[in-house]
Amino acid sequence: MVNQLLVTLVNSVLGTGKQTARGNVAYTCPHCNHHKPKLEVNFTENKEGNNPWHCWVCNKKGKSILQLLRKAGASQDKIAEAKTYVKDVTYVSAEKSVSILKLPAEYVRLDQSNNNSIIKRHAAAYLKKRGVSITDINKYNIGYCEGGLYNNMIIIPTYDADGRLNYFTARSFEKEAFVKYRNPQASRDIIPNEHFINWNLPIILCEGLFDAMAIKRNAIPLLGKNIQSNLMKKIVTSVVDKIYIALDRDAIKQALKFCEKLMAEGKEVYLVDLQDKDPSEMGFENFTKLIQQTVPLTYYNLMEQKLSI
Repeated sequence: MVNQLLVTLVNSVLGTGKQTARGNVAYTCPHCNHHKPKLEVNFTENKEGNNPWHCWVCNKKGKSILQLLRKAGASQDKIAEAKTYVKDVTYVSAEKSVSILKLPAEYVRLDQSNNNSIIKRHAAAYLKKRGVSITDINKYNIGYCEGGLYNNMIIIPTYDADGRLNYFTARSFEKEAFVKYRNPQASRDIIPNEHFINWNLPIILCEGLFDAMAIKRNAIPLLGKNIQSNLMKKIVTSVVDKIYIALDRDAIKQALKFCEKLMAEGKEVYLVDLQDKDPSEMGFENFTKLIQQTVPLTYYNLMEQKLSI
């Protein structure tokens, strides 16, 4: 059965859709912006509890309405409303179900918290100091915790291609914090912020979520200095041809190793020299200038870099 409230919600984000002969609803694709409505959404849940969607022009597709709304830049209020209409589908493997990672029980979204506690003000001040805007807070669903294991910490979630939580970073906003970061007990072999990534465009690999927010476009945070196997596999098998690697200088060995592997796979690789600042310290404009000045890495340049270490 089609939920008309869900259809109305999607219409408010993508524009009024057109009924198709297959019983789906067609919209203008937010990815390729084709002049005809070629993105079809199935509003009748399948056996797995998904609502598949597919663009017949750019071939973008997914299983979840939440994923589509996030990719279309829907507000967090729209996302929250959609969650009341669609199921939170469990990951299922061939052998067993895998429990879904959840945000801390004490987590409160910063842009929806009605209280004006000193904790909230400290959290907001810390983010402002890091160059995080109100738009970023809304886009990345950033929150904070008062109490619990993640007390006095900023919480930055990341989501997979289907718009489901796959990890979160917790960063203390206290000046003299004994523990600055606290990670959840979950695998890092994921693709952070995948619901934001357009695999048809150049991608930028950086270290942290604050870096990705500062870069603002098609940036994948590694949550460290290593490219995990699932991310490497996705990059290698995707149509992405240009890859920018922007890691701190203390990770130059790892960066060169990744460059060599990706070049061997036929990718055009750019090694961004961050010097002594990371992207979150540089800011969007300065990092953009640096990207524009970076040239493709050749095997000769690669060997020079490796010998200079």
